[in-house]
Amino acid sequence: MRKPFILLAAVLVCAALQYPSGKSMAEEAIAPALTISLTTPVQRNWPETVPASGWLKPWQEAVIASETSGLRITDVLVDVGSVVTKGQTLVRLSQESVLADIRKQEAAVETAKATLTKAKANANRARQLTPSGVLSNEKITEYLADEQTATASLASEEASLDSEKIKLAQTTINAADDGLITSRSANLGAVVSTGTELFRMVRQQRVEWQAEISARYLPRISEGLKVAINEPDGHAIEGKVRLVGPSVSTSTSRAIVYVALPADVRPRTGLYVTGNIELQTTPALTVPETAIVFRDGISYLFTTGQDSRVRRVRVETGRRNNGEVEITSGINSSSKVVTSGGAFLSDNDLVKIAEKE
Repeated sequence: MRKPFILLAAVLVCAALQYPSGKSMAEEAIAPALTISLTTPVQRNWPETVPASGWLKPWQEAVIASETSGLRITDVLVDVGSVVTKGQTLVRLSQESVLADIRKQEAAVETAKATLTKAKANANRARQLTPSGVLSNEKITEYLADEQTATASLASEEASLDSEKIKLAQTTINAADDGLITSRSANLGAVVSTGTELFRMVRQQRVEWQAEISARYLPRISEGLKVAINEPDGHAIEGKVRLVGPSVSTSTSRAIVYVALPADVRPRTGLYVTGNIELQTTPALTVPETAIVFRDGISYLFTTGQDSRVRRVRVETGRRNNGEVEITSGINSSSKVVTSGGAFLSDNDLVKIAEKE
């Protein structure tokens, strides 16, 4: 009799211990997975943008070269990075041989003048004596021809003198425009030839962005459109489309758009930067970027209904701006979207919705 009583007591004790445990599991099964905040998508007017990338290059690059030959560089007055003004002297060439040639040519001009004076005197005398018949017709013709020859000779010598003076002026090489020196080939003591490049200069210090875009955007790109350029240091530059390239690359199917920068903005040339060209303003249904959940390369949002359970919805995204992202498909403006924490949720999870203050 005692043994069955002991067994019954053991059964009752086990049942009492198991009852609270089962209750805890039931409570745990219906507990919310996470406390969340909700938002509704917002309809905004955003400019449609075209992504672009390319190099910052000079608006126009001027090549400063020697116009004369056989002269030595005696002075180099500027260096790379120098800001110069139009007409400023950059290089001087030796002048000794040019000055000697000028003196020699000046003497040749004086000789030609003396020859012309004599030829004119003979020609005038021949004209006066023509009626008298003292001089033969042959001699008269000779004197008149000598006058014409001396006149032409003087003109030739004076032209040669002008040429030597031009050569003297070319011994001083000046800046063709205001700008920034970006390259220097001039070295002190070097003997230059005609066309020898001495400097390269960015005219007026103007830099432009040569942005490459996909050819499919070309019909919608026009002059004057606003452009946002992202500098490497994080700053943004606002420019405008100056020119749309007339051709498309056959290898990349991309075209070049030339973007003018503000006159007071002078970034370094040679940098590769990215940016966006703004087209027309269009409506955009937006949600916070924190609401987007990426899984297996696909974008999802979590939405909720009256039952406090979340639903995972696949969406397509578009433009991004100031921490928000455009949703092009998957939800509508009445959807209740989980703003954050979606990475910790699964489809059909029970959640607790935080009250807004």
